[in-house]
Amino acid sequence: MLDYAAFPDQRQALIYQILQENGRVICTELAARLGVSEHTIRRDLHELCKEGVCKKVYGGAVISLPESADIAVRKNINTEKKSSIAQRCARLVKSGSCIFIDTGTTNLAMAEALPAELALTVVTNSPDIAAVLLKKPLFEVIMLGGPVQRSSGGCVGPTAIAQVQDILFDQGFIGGCAMAPESGLTGFDYADCEFKKAVIKQCNETIVALTADKIPAVARYVVTASSNVDVIVVEENISKQYGTAFQAHDIRIYTV
Repeated sequence: MLDYAAFPDQRQALIYQILQENGRVICTELAARLGVSEHTIRRDLHELCKEGVCKKVYGGAVISLPESADIAVRKNINTEKKSSIAQRCARLVKSGSCIFIDTGTTNLAMAEALPAELALTVVTNSPDIAAVLLKKPLFEVIMLGGPVQRSSGGCVGPTAIAQVQDILFDQGFIGGCAMAPESGLTGFDYADCEFKKAVIKQCNETIVALTADKIPAVARYVVTASSNVDVIVVEENISKQYGTAFQAHDIRIYTV
């Protein structure tokens, strides 16, 4: 058996492999498995963090995702999974409510899945989503303004933030690039994340829809802590371990 204490490169390679497989690592477990001290493991994680492989969280680390492509590219990725998640989200909406739908390809699919017979007020910062909603005659559609960000496909600047601060939402469907129990919901674009923060403050219930490959993972900027999210809608292959960890933050989990 390899003496991992004597070979830091091989040790870090194994840690990277575990991160790829599980999405997160815990210092105490790694130290016991590799026969080294927790201090050594923390030093290894520090090196992997410098390489952009992971981000340290309390007691360990979670994997870092690569930056997302522009929304025009993402529309054609994981379409079946996103459609299933979107339909489950649509079933959470009640007639007569005021909801916010954030940018994102899963949320676009959700807008398409909303039953046309519901009477809703729907606010969005996405021109694509607004165009879909306008096909449903009972919906009152409010489009937030300002410059449209090409990467996210939505308005996320000061104008949109000022407008959203005057509206209270029964539900907010918030997009995200990554989520982990320790680091919360995170994203890659600073302006987009700041906009999402402003929306969440206005929501009575915050709902996040994610494909399983985004859990557990971390992006660059924090949107909100896990404790501020009320519902996660995700594929059923999310591990029991993470489901339990999210439930410890009083998050309800719906799987598809």
